Amino acid sequence: MKKQKADMNNLKKIDLQKNILKFTWEDNNISEVELKKLRDECPCVNCKGESVIFDSYIPIKSPFKPPGFYEIKSIEPVGNYAIQIIWKDGHNTGIYSYEILKKITQ
Repeated sequence: MKKQKADMNNLKKIDLQKNILKFTWEDNNISEVELKKLRDECPCVNCKGESVIFDSYIPIKSPFKPPGFYEIKSIEPVGNYAIQIIWKDGHNTGIYSYEILKKITQ
């Protein structure tokens, strides 16, 4: 039986520093992103929309941002592939896969 190598894309550590979230990956690379960009790139259907066969839903972006819109309340792991961010304004439906996090932080 072959041993599998550790996935170097796994998230090892998350640090919240003021308005920046820093990610330390299993290969010890560090990436960071401003909270504003992270929230603006929320991958959930309500923020990004979705397409199903021939039908698309594209949400209307409101210029109004409620208090706590760009502030993190908590972060929860989702399996071994993603995190879920709970924002202080109550938004909690975005699941940020490690792949999406790497794209956002580049």
